[in-house]
Amino acid sequence: MSRQLVAFSDLRTAAYCPRKCYYQRRQSQDDREPPPSVETIRSLSRRYDELLEADPKTLAEEPLALEPVAYQSQLETTRDRLAADGHWQRLCTLEARDALLTGRDCRGIVHKVLTEPLEPVLVSTGKPPEQGVWEPQSVQAVAAAKALGWEHETPIERAWLEYPAYGVVRSITLTTRRKARYRRALRTVREMDGPPARTSNRSKCEQCEFADECGVRTRTLRSLLGFG
Repeated sequence: MSRQLVAFSDLRTAAYCPRKCYYQRRQSQDDREPPPSVETIRSLSRRYDELLEADPKTLAEEPLALEPVAYQSQLETTRDRLAADGHWQRLCTLEARDALLTGRDCRGIVHKVLTEPLEPVLVSTGKPPEQGVWEPQSVQAVAAAKALGWEHETPIERAWLEYPAYGVVRSITLTTRRKARYRRALRTVREMDGPPARTSNRSKCEQCEFADECGVRTRTLRSLLGFG
């Protein structure tokens, strides 16, 4: 029996909320396509040098999360930190972008593929945490590294996350703990045959597009009224 290949995006969502992943997987492919604004923000990651040289008026027209002066200052800090080890040039000079990878257990798109050494890059349209990367993105990054390593028959121990709207770039190593979280998310998706239990962290439900279908809003309201 062939193994079920799990999408990177499903692993990321399952690591955040398995129930959300369940509802998301029931959508049509068209409904799961990201809006055009996502690609507009991701395209910033291919124009860092241009953005560093742009004037404030030009930057004000870009989909940045920071004011132009603050953005350039943050991007300069990122460049200086990464340039010392040659990583900035690797991130800005690429041979492969938006590559579809198929691994032993999962498949999906990586937005950049670095060489020497071979490493995947995922580009996030959201805000980075104060330090490191968000855990669901860490799971997705491990999946990307494993798939890239499977295709090239070589172990990969680092992956990158870019947050171009904030001028932030971070890397993670594939630690034992991160690999364990990846395996847990993979198992969760593969064993999913019905809606999992609702998350106990209801702050995740506030902006969830499936909150009504999930029923969490009704339950929260009952709790607020003293009936739940």
